[in-house]
Amino acid sequence: MSSLEAPVCASCHKPISPKENFTKFYCPDCGKVIIWRCEKCREFVRKYKCENCGFEGP
Repeated sequence: MSSLEAPVCASCHKPISPKENFTKFYCPDCGKVIIWRCEKCREFVRKYKCENCGFEGP
């Protein structure tokens, strides 16, 4: 039996609930890392940073 870990928001670092209105996309710069963003961080346009290449976005 395996347990699933919730994805973590790249801005606030809180787990994202499956019921939440979130978005996920590959880093626009390197394309290697999936960036997860929660609804609140998207709404408030909080910055995120790619763990692979250091790209920062709104």
